[in-house]
Amino acid sequence: MRLIQSLIVSALVLSFGFSAYAESPEEKAFRIAKENEKANSGFKGELSAMIMVLINAHGDKTNRKMTNFILERDNEGDLSINEFLWPADVKGTKLLTHAFKEKSDDQWLYLPALKKTKRISSRNKSGSFMGSEFSYEDMGSQEPEKFKWKYIEQSKMKKRDIHKMERVPTDEYSSYSKQVVYSDLEYKNPLKIEYFDKKGELLKVAMFGPYKKLYKGIYRPMKIHIKNVQTKKESILQWKKRKLGAKISKSKFDSTKLAGDGF
Repeated sequence: MRLIQSLIVSALVLSFGFSAYAESPEEKAFRIAKENEKANSGFKGELSAMIMVLINAHGDKTNRKMTNFILERDNEGDLSINEFLWPADVKGTKLLTHAFKEKSDDQWLYLPALKKTKRISSRNKSGSFMGSEFSYEDMGSQEPEKFKWKYIEQSKMKKRDIHKMERVPTDEYSSYSKQVVYSDLEYKNPLKIEYFDKKGELLKVAMFGPYKKLYKGIYRPMKIHIKNVQTKKESILQWKKRKLGAKISKSKFDSTKLAGDGF
């Protein structure tokens, strides 16, 4: 009897120990998000050449050429700047973002036709970026601390292992009630994100890939294809060149110098 009692007590202790330290769905998702963030860190700087394709509900396409510079920061979100190179009606337009871990990003839009730099307020970050299905919010940082997380399940997508997680923006001015992220276990990046509007209805779906291993084994998508399921409009960001480990001067990200002659 003593042996049986001892086994029962041991089982109860082990059971209590495991339950006491078991991760909640919220803790697990946040841990994975932070692990993904760490796996994507250490690139120092990024230089990109991209094409943005706008597709209306009838399937008509408009192409634009862009450059993108990113400077990594250790204790905060990154600094980034996008500039349109072509066509003439958008040439010289620039979006500058100073990202932060928790608070709302600082963003400025330079419009060459008006020779004016406009600051994007927190209330307006749900607006369309240059007529695309990417909002200013999407063009900003996606720091794990800016969301409340919940783990849903581990499953497969296109024969790849993924974590399915839900994240709810903490920013009261976010245009999304929640996002569902399908994060690739190897790439440490999303294969798909579903965006839900304030009414809780599916608004748009973004697909990421193919992925390419770049500087120090960091994976980056070479294309993002986003579809608005409500308006039937689509936008594509496709990288023609994507270089990590680039040396970039911090002076490029000065909001008072956006009217300068490019890079």
